[in-house]
Amino acid sequence: MNELRVENITKSFKISKKQQKNSKSNVDRIVALQDFSASFKEGEIYGLLGPNGAGKTTALRIIASLIKADSGEIYFNDKNIYDEIYFYRKKVGFLTSELKLDDFFTPDYTFTYMSRLYGLSEEETKANKEKLFNRFGISAFKDVKIHDLSTGMKQKVSLAISLCNNPDVIIFDEPTNGLDIVASKDVEDYLLDLKKENKIIIISTHIFSIIEKLCDRVAIILKGKKVLEGELKEVTKDKSLDNVFFDLYYKEQGHEEY
Repeated sequence: MNELRVENITKSFKISKKQQKNSKSNVDRIVALQDFSASFKEGEIYGLLGPNGAGKTTALRIIASLIKADSGEIYFNDKNIYDEIYFYRKKVGFLTSELKLDDFFTPDYTFTYMSRLYGLSEEETKANKEKLFNRFGISAFKDVKIHDLSTGMKQKVSLAISLCNNPDVIIFDEPTNGLDIVASKDVEDYLLDLKKENKIIIISTHIFSIIEKLCDRVAIILKGKKVLEGELKEVTKDKSLDNVFFDLYYKEQGHEEY
């Protein structure tokens, strides 16, 4: 059984002189994430909920090993990921709105290219491509240059490519970003299918309904800190998720009541 665990990860970023001037501050670094710990198990969807700038994307990028934390550790099946980093990266699929596809390539070429980087065979690549392209309605557009695709189709192509290696750990940052309601439902349904395949799934969002539809556990992050975590039904109890969130949010802002 696969398990992913992060322990006390903290990340700060240097602030430029211009940013210091604009914010009227002499502080030269900002803490984006502070002492974040969590465990993720296969067969469940874990949601990170928070406003823009709360630290969600930073957390996911660290967990996906795209950037390194200033401090803290990440373990996959009780082994530090940096002891076998290339093995770990082959197990991870990461989707972010910052992923930029080359406009002059086609979905078919891009999927094949990325699959080869993962060392997949032609047979594996073909099978994965057929499965994902059919699932997301990409097949009819597989030879169209990405530049000429709609925003929603580009997002679905990005999603398919992030899964080209059939990863055990799936990390999605705002997975329905740019999608219409039909395409959003396709993505949500597919995440539930992946859950049935016992994948480890971590998503971040600021949309309450996505958390409520998909997640088994949720953590709320505010100003780089995890302020609440638990099973969704235990976190909400007799309240709606948005009420729970705003109670915490306004308390963090110094308001006692929402």
